[in-house]
Amino acid sequence: MKSSNLYTLKLSLFSLCIFTLFACSTQKDTATSRGMQNLTAHYNYIYNANLALLNHQTELNETYSGNYDQILPVYLGPEVYNTQLNASLNIKSMDEIIKKSQVIILEKNFSKYVDEAYILLGKANFFNGNYYTASEYLDYAAKTYRTNINSYTEALTWKARSLMQIDRISSANTVLDSLESVVPLIKIDKNLAEPFATMAQMSIYQNNNEAAISYIKDAIKSSKIRQNRIRWTYILAQLYEKQKNYPDALIQYRKVQNSNAPFEMYFNAKLRQIKLNSEQGKVVDKKASLLALLKDDKNTEYSDQVYFQIAESLNDGGAFEEAQANYLTAIQNSTSNQYRKGLSYLRIAELNFKSLRNYLKAKSYYDSTVNTLPKSFPGYETILKKSSNLQYLTQRYETISLEDTLQAIAKLPETERQTKLQNFVNPVSEKTVATTGTSVDYNYQPLTNRNPTPQSSFYFSNLIAVDKGYSEFKKKWGNRKLEANWRQSIRTSAQATSQDIAGAIAIVRSGADTLAAVPVNIESLIQQYTASLPVSEPLLAASNQKIIDSYYEIASFYLQEINDPKEAEDVYLTLIRRFPINNHLDAALYSLYLINKAGDLKQSTIYKNQILLQFPNSVYAKTITDPSFSVRQSEAEVAVNKQYNKVFDQYLKKDFPSVILSVNEAEKLQGNYLSPQLAYLKAIAIGRSSPVDSLLTTFNRIILLYPNDQVITPLTKEHLEYINQHLEEFRRRSVALVDFDPNEPPYIGNSNTMPLPINQPSNVPVQNTNPPIIANNPVTITPIPTAPTLIAFPGVKTDGTFSDAASTVYYFIVDVEDASLTLSSSRFGIGQFNRGNFSGSNLRHRLKEFDNDQLIYVGNFSSFEDANNYANGIGPQLKQIMKVPVSIYTSFIISKENFDKLNSKALLDKYLEFYKNSY
Repeated sequence: MKSSNLYTLKLSLFSLCIFTLFACSTQKDTATSRGMQNLTAHYNYIYNANLALLNHQTELNETYSGNYDQILPVYLGPEVYNTQLNASLNIKSMDEIIKKSQVIILEKNFSKYVDEAYILLGKANFFNGNYYTASEYLDYAAKTYRTNINSYTEALTWKARSLMQIDRISSANTVLDSLESVVPLIKIDKNLAEPFATMAQMSIYQNNNEAAISYIKDAIKSSKIRQNRIRWTYILAQLYEKQKNYPDALIQYRKVQNSNAPFEMYFNAKLRQIKLNSEQGKVVDKKASLLALLKDDKNTEYSDQVYFQIAESLNDGGAFEEAQANYLTAIQNSTSNQYRKGLSYLRIAELNFKSLRNYLKAKSYYDSTVNTLPKSFPGYETILKKSSNLQYLTQRYETISLEDTLQAIAKLPETERQTKLQNFVNPVSEKTVATTGTSVDYNYQPLTNRNPTPQSSFYFSNLIAVDKGYSEFKKKWGNRKLEANWRQSIRTSAQATSQDIAGAIAIVRSGADTLAAVPVNIESLIQQYTASLPVSEPLLAASNQKIIDSYYEIASFYLQEINDPKEAEDVYLTLIRRFPINNHLDAALYSLYLINKAGDLKQSTIYKNQILLQFPNSVYAKTITDPSFSVRQSEAEVAVNKQYNKVFDQYLKKDFPSVILSVNEAEKLQGNYLSPQLAYLKAIAIGRSSPVDSLLTTFNRIILLYPNDQVITPLTKEHLEYINQHLEEFRRRSVALVDFDPNEPPYIGNSNTMPLPINQPSNVPVQNTNPPIIANNPVTITPIPTAPTLIAFPGVKTDGTFSDAASTVYYFIVDVEDASLTLSSSRFGIGQFNRGNFSGSNLRHRLKEFDNDQLIYVGNFSSFEDANNYANGIGPQLKQIMKVPVSIYTSFIISKENFDKLNSKALLDKYLEFYKNSY
């Protein structure tokens, strides 16, 4: 009996093995095959893959070391850069998940887990940084398994995340629209958490904080994963804080503090509570509260964050020197947090640029900011542009500071002015030593000449991988100082004493900056500033105009070049507050209207009403009341240019009757910005066909109708003066004007009879007819009443091809990027401007062509200053002079040595970049 049972057992096991082998070796769609594939797919592959994925996400949360001053990302994934779009991190656990998923798809294709395998492929590629590949797998899963609501929503959720990681926000938004439409169909709460979290992240990207708060609260309520709930609670607190809802923010931060949060998040929750309690007006010694955190050994490695927050508080209170000392301490204590170190560099750069006016030091720290912060840091591109264009902004801020100082000195009694000028030119500075408990090296300088840290898949460039390694090190070794014999947990008393003394020694030095200014002649500067003191009303008006122009140019540069509307808004407001009436008021109000249109509609409406009330006939008012006005205005300008060129062709052909008839027709049109130049062509045509009295009448009419024109009116006045000096000779002629070269009319006489210095024309306010280009979203730059730091940037700059070395010959260039255009009328206009405003300077204009560019160059100027004066004079008139679309020409100054090197578009573009950064 016993042997019979044994035989039966053996036979059953044999049959089962044969059945199993048969089921595994054939791909038949049978109930038995499906059952076996479901069993093996689930327990051998899906379960283990999901477990590996969960462990990886937990590690990311625990080792995350990001920027807690910005809203944290709702979910974590590898950072990606343009040079890495096709590079994989090849994380071992993710590669294993990919292999397991592929086995299911290829060998278990009759199982019910194929949809989950595709989603796992997408997730694993997501965490490997292969976002394009991830989105493709997830897109396939969403389209193929649309009837399975759970798979469909999960695939859409992770596809949207993948697209957001590579900044395809619009595509991700479309995916989330589809996701939101099926959310009501999801019956299981825990399956709602990830979709809600993803929609919250999109709302944060779009600066829609109200929607983000709603989604993140729903995600917290639905989630069953403790680490996610903690992280999302911290983000909820940050969103409340951003909305200045401090009571609710404090509640959420306390929840994080009382939870089992990662230590860095717990620590930052405590920091934010100290800050918000202070913001709410509670009597809190913020500095003492922050320093008290350092008494706990667990907080030692976060001392950089403590000193950073102390510095922030001091900076807000105007204690700039002490704030700078604490920022330096934060940098010196920052060992692993690149965000914190980069932010400290940024704060010192901004502090020196805006408040301390130490522009060389600011440049140094901006460079270090760019080299330290990751490229994914919000506003990184803005910081990079500001660092690259700092000289442009510096020159204008120096102008403002200089003019403010000269005006203040001019108000003093005459006996005190020289003493004040002496102190201004040669100030005695003192360093303020911060009492933070840590000695500070004031000579500490960032590394300004190193290359930016390469962002690659190399281990030490991957912050997540480094943080993971750091966390594992701490688990094994705990908190160990970077020092000799660091493995020893118990040191001898001699070791402890010597190392502690070595660590405590730091010398506070008040030496000069590493980048020293070039020495200047003090006496010469004093004489120069004495002559520049605005001691009369006209000189004061000219000084104020320099300040006004500088503010306007800074604001426009922030807005249009750096794309920083918030900084632009502050500068515009400073300009209007200091000079409520100025020649840029309409343009400044229009810029403020557009900046606030995206975020503060009430304030935007106030600016709009100001424009309509104060400047009803301006191009800005017309653009506001008629959105199509700018389009029609551009079309009208093209038509006016075309009309002028037609008349000019008639003029060149000496068809003077047709010139007169065409101008008479043109004069019937309203708002023709070339009316003065058309009137001038008509006057010359009359002079070529009529006696001198008709010519005089026409010239006087031009002066009467266009008194503020800077191109034609000065030239006409010069003509009248010459004719009146030789009136008898002109009256003897039957035709006032004899034949002449239209580009250089000889009837003006010898230009040497009327010598004029090369000066900028009188500063008549010219309305800016080009609405500024506006970005979204807009801080207040207050002029410092003390004397600015006088900076002479050292040495000759060169980019390897071009140099800013002083030259004896400079040219003013107008580059027209269209070789098909005839520039005769443009060159004629430049000649008119030169004769009317720079008579006696012997200026000539010539043409140089290469590729698709035509360069009109005007010269010769003996110095950069002379060329710059000319550029300042002709710049506002170029639109009337050129008669070609504003978008296709650019003006700049160049030395003869650099100009001779220009023979291709590539070299021209290279010079324009060099010019922007050097002058």
